[in-house]
Amino acid sequence: MKKTVRQGFPYQLLDRTSLRERMNDLAGCGTPFLFIIDYEARQGYVIGKNLIDPKFIRFQIGKEGTAVSASEIPERLLQWEVTPVSKEEYLQRFAFVVNQIQSGNSFLTNLTQPSLLRTNNSLPELYERSVSKYKLWVKDAFLVLSPETFVTIRKGEIASYPMKGTIDATLDHAEEQILNDEKELAEHATIVDLIRNDLSIVAENVRVTRFRYVERIRTNQTDLLQVSSEIKGDLPPDYQKRIGDILFSLLPAGSICGAPKEKTLDIIRQAEGYERGFYTGVCGYFDGQEMDSAVMIRYIEQQGDRLVFKSGGGVTSQSRGESEYNELIQKIYVPVS
Repeated sequence: MKKTVRQGFPYQLLDRTSLRERMNDLAGCGTPFLFIIDYEARQGYVIGKNLIDPKFIRFQIGKEGTAVSASEIPERLLQWEVTPVSKEEYLQRFAFVVNQIQSGNSFLTNLTQPSLLRTNNSLPELYERSVSKYKLWVKDAFLVLSPETFVTIRKGEIASYPMKGTIDATLDHAEEQILNDEKELAEHATIVDLIRNDLSIVAENVRVTRFRYVERIRTNQTDLLQVSSEIKGDLPPDYQKRIGDILFSLLPAGSICGAPKEKTLDIIRQAEGYERGFYTGVCGYFDGQEMDSAVMIRYIEQQGDRLVFKSGGGVTSQSRGESEYNELIQKIYVPVS
């Protein structure tokens, strides 16, 4: 992705090396900061807490964030019209991915696509009226309303929470269905193993502390159940001075690319036919001692006068094209209050 300069935007877009070094320096001094990194971990922003201007960037990560302005929350009924990629086009891209998997080039590939979105709410309005574990709005660029933690760092312990597996919560025995689905189990186990191996690069005593637990998510369409796991490891004593090094060793996030990571990234580039940009990158906040971060999914991008919602899911040898297409559409939602 080309490095761009946005007129009137007060924050400098940094390259990978500058991002990593800036994060190391600020964390080493105990200085709080927000970071936003694109999907391929090539560029992004690192912004000190005292420089965050809510006219340009708003965020909610854990207990930290910019204040909510009740006057900016619209009371009108949310209008929501989605035009996804055609099923025929999606199935062509899906078939390419499945062929790569059957050829032994990947075990799991995350296939995503952009959908046109029309709504009567602006991105700042959607930010203010949504309730989500992680929220981020960047002026004239994008909105993230993510339920998925990337990694947390607390008291020398790093933890990751990969999310794989989604089902309509209103279906009969929905939780039982998702937990007993062999395809979903295989996909989830693959990602847990990938994340465990990733954490082993930067931590010791890596262990899976919770495997496949279910969380309920409210949306403007229907409630969903999503399946996550918890993996933890112990960082070396000097970890705070190397926060940037640690984070970049784990990128891109395993849950949004697949396994094996490097070959699967190449498959994604060939299959998707568009630029993810900041979608499926990571954002997070370091408060001077601890760090919390999210995978940037449930993502709406502003492209001039139009909005694009980017979504997708994991494909394995057991995947069915129509089911994966339906999941892509199912994930086009906002968690409104």
